[in-house]
Amino acid sequence: MRRTFTLAALLLLAGCPLAGTPEVALKGRSFAVEIADDDAERARGLMYRESMAADRGMLFIFEHSEPQSFWMRNTLIPLDILFFDDDGRFVSAHYRVPTCKHGGDRCPTYASEGSARYVLELNAGVGAALGLVAGDVLGLPAELNGDH
Repeated sequence: MRRTFTLAALLLLAGCPLAGTPEVALKGRSFAVEIADDDAERARGLMYRESMAADRGMLFIFEHSEPQSFWMRNTLIPLDILFFDDDGRFVSAHYRVPTCKHGGDRCPTYASEGSARYVLELNAGVGAALGLVAGDVLGLPAELNGDH
C-alpha cells in the first residue's frame, strides 16, 4: 500500500511545477525556467532532452552583456532562442531553430543581433507566437533581482 501511494505521489508531482521553480514573465505569459548561470550549465543547456513542456524553458544568465552565440549541438528538440539585454529588454531572436543531433562541430551557430545578458530558450514556435518587438521586457524571477 505504501509503495502504491509513493508512486502515485511521485507521478502527481511530476506533472506539477515544483515549489520554488523560478519563473519568467513575457508578454503576459509565465514560463517555469531552469537557470544556467555558470559555464558548465550554459555549455550543456538543453542537450539530450527529448521533450519540454510548453510552459517551460531555460534561462541563460551571463556575467556581462555582450554578443552571444548559441548552437544546437546534441539538442533533440527544436527551440526559439530569445536574447535580452542588461535590463531584460528584447534584443533579437532566432525562431524554430532546428535540432543538430549528428552535426558535431558542423552545427550552425545562432548569434544575437546586439549585446545580450539573458537568453531564454523555449520550445520552437512558443516564443515566435508571442510577437516580440524590440524593447519588450522579460520579467526575471524575483530571486534574481539584484543577484545578477
